[in-house]
Amino acid sequence: MHPAFSIIVFTTLSGLGYGLAAILGLGILDSSAIATKLAHVTALVMIGAGLMSSTLHLGNPQRAWRALSQWRSSWLSREGVMALLTFLPLLWSAWGAVIEGRHEPVGGVLGAAGAVVTVYCTGMIYASLKSVQAWHTPLTPLCFLLFALSGGLVLASLAAAAGGGSVLELSLAAIAATIVAWTAKTVWRRRMLSLRPLSTPETATGLGSIGKVRLFERPHINENYLTREMGFKIARKHAAKLARLSFLAGAVVPVVLLLVAAAAFTIPAVSIVATAGACISCVIGIFVERWLFFAEARHAVMNYYGG
Repeated sequence: MHPAFSIIVFTTLSGLGYGLAAILGLGILDSSAIATKLAHVTALVMIGAGLMSSTLHLGNPQRAWRALSQWRSSWLSREGVMALLTFLPLLWSAWGAVIEGRHEPVGGVLGAAGAVVTVYCTGMIYASLKSVQAWHTPLTPLCFLLFALSGGLVLASLAAAAGGGSVLELSLAAIAATIVAWTAKTVWRRRMLSLRPLSTPETATGLGSIGKVRLFERPHINENYLTREMGFKIARKHAAKLARLSFLAGAVVPVVLLLVAAAAFTIPAVSIVATAGACISCVIGIFVERWLFFAEARHAVMNYYGG
């Protein structure tokens, strides 16, 4: 599949934003601290930027609102509806922290619940596609949820370090969530690499009983939407290198830096620098992971194009 930059930005930023918003909604951090106020604003900005980025991939972005009408059957529509509904309690929770300096428990819990459902809907957009065998597994929404949780905890650790909060507890929680998230992703990737295609040129054409089917001539000469969007290919050796890079940046570096922050939780300067580095590395790792998520996916329609 073509790894569209706008969709990668959307899934990365919105996932991290919802994860951070969910942690903030639980009232773990001191709502009166400036760092917590900034964290609320950052979460909303990340969510908003991610959602706006998703519309850039559309041929007619001004018609994106029409997707909201198909919530009964479309996970994309459900995600859009939930994103709008979740913004209300998130704004309520952010108002309480930023303007009034206090935690809004009702708004926080509703926002956290809405964030979980929204991220789940995002994952199900891809998991529901039977035509992309690698995505069609319950592990896909699970990975989306776990990355949102781990990323949110990493970002919250920075807010705690800057605001004099419970750095030790949040850093340890972020380490545990990061390990679980990347373990799930490793299982997902191993499954993808071991898959035997259910859809082949033989099954797609119905000529498998005759023998091996090979492409004699392309359906058409010029590139079209399907070949551009569904026909992206990446060499296996390059994909393996990028997978190692994403694991290093998304898991190893953040865990090491969070361990440093946890060990030096009584030294604010060290904790802030360590958690800030963990946040940057975490975002890079998830961004590369998302790129590979699309680049390595194979759509069944490419059977008709010799894919």
